[in-house]
Amino acid sequence: MQRLLVALLAAFDAAIAAAVGLAVLLAPLTLLWTLAFGITADWGALWPLTGTLWEFGHGVPLEVTIPDALLVGLGIPTDAARFAVSVTPLAFLLFTLLFAARSGGRAAKAGAWLLGSLSGAAVFALISAGVALTVRLDAVQTPLALAIALPPAVYLVGVICGAVRVAWEDGDGGILDRVHDVLDSREDWAPVPAAIVRGAAFALVGAVGAAALGVAVMVALRGGEVIALFQTARVDVLGLTVMTLGQLAYLPTLIVWALSWFAGPGFAVGAGTAVSPAGTQLGVVPGIPIFGLLPENSSIWMLIVVLIPVAAGAFAGWAVRSRLVWEGTPLGMGQRAVIAFGIASVTAGFAALAAVLANGSIGPGRMAVVGPAALPFALALGGEVLLGAAILLLAPRNRDELAEERTDRWIAEMSAGSDDVAPLAVPLSAPETVSTATPSPHDETAPLDDLRGFVVPKRDVTDRLG
Repeated sequence: MQRLLVALLAAFDAAIAAAVGLAVLLAPLTLLWTLAFGITADWGALWPLTGTLWEFGHGVPLEVTIPDALLVGLGIPTDAARFAVSVTPLAFLLFTLLFAARSGGRAAKAGAWLLGSLSGAAVFALISAGVALTVRLDAVQTPLALAIALPPAVYLVGVICGAVRVAWEDGDGGILDRVHDVLDSREDWAPVPAAIVRGAAFALVGAVGAAALGVAVMVALRGGEVIALFQTARVDVLGLTVMTLGQLAYLPTLIVWALSWFAGPGFAVGAGTAVSPAGTQLGVVPGIPIFGLLPENSSIWMLIVVLIPVAAGAFAGWAVRSRLVWEGTPLGMGQRAVIAFGIASVTAGFAALAAVLANGSIGPGRMAVVGPAALPFALALGGEVLLGAAILLLAPRNRDELAEERTDRWIAEMSAGSDDVAPLAVPLSAPETVSTATPSPHDETAPLDDLRGFVVPKRDVTDRLG
């Protein structure tokens, strides 16, 4: 496919991704706007609100300013008139990442992954800049530089990851192939990068899946508290719909919180609070219904949940080791140790990035500290995954694995030896054999003795060695 066509298709993909993300917000907001304010509503504020929420979904923090009239009417203290909201609803960000990865994979299959990735990111950056320059609200503002830079940065990360994954496997005829050749020149280290990425994917899928299951269990166990908080809010159907949709957008964020809880450090819901397996210390919590899922108390025995990330690491180590044995590439202790540390490092990096997006501020005062701390979360999850992966990767090989390796080596030696036998074959006349067995008169050649019990004429061996 022509490079220009690849660039145009990648640009079209980026435009579609941005348009779908904006439409997902604009369509329900338009319906809610109509139901709330009627046909005579101020439609000029609908687009700025949509664009601001779209930026917020890509990690751009919000600066909220409550008008003076509303402060007096609601009795809100003056020092709470301005606050930041920076805990990202990760549902929008994940949609952009997945859409971008799909576009990058298509560009890589077309043979121009770098051009396609840059083209798509450039178009997404133009759209992001257009949105940032046209969505200015008095009550809710976003930093202009971050509003322009963060959404295309998210798209660029997704498209690069998707493109490199495909180009690394299929080849790109360029820089990735040269890197691949450098790694292949060291046969004992060539499988290590792919094994690290594969193992990290298994570890993350296992850990995130366990965290999602934990959230589902809490919904089943504490659904009554969530319903009670909905009832306490005393909102109508329209308000109930808005609250439900907003909390669904935060579902991936809650999974990150749950994963931090499983890892041990837990998370905060306000300054001076902690929710972890070792104990729960909560003060006054906002009446947001989804906070009804928070456990009221914990026991020291609940620290056993840290075995879940360890199990995820062990699952990753088992998957990588099984794949290497199946491919016939048994690695030494040094390579397997590097794979284990690589899996843990990638997992810790993912945890740190997720924690940065999933923590921050949701209101004034003590609500400025909410979510997991990035460094403890990353170190804890990385260390636990390292322990599990090391157990499976660094353990001595069992008999079946060693037997399979010896069988593969024997087959390889036999295949190589069969190519060397033909030129050395000589007619049998009166062989003086090492063995007392008499060769069949129908045999035309005498096989070489490879210490496997084959019959070899002494004279032939002596002549050829002499």
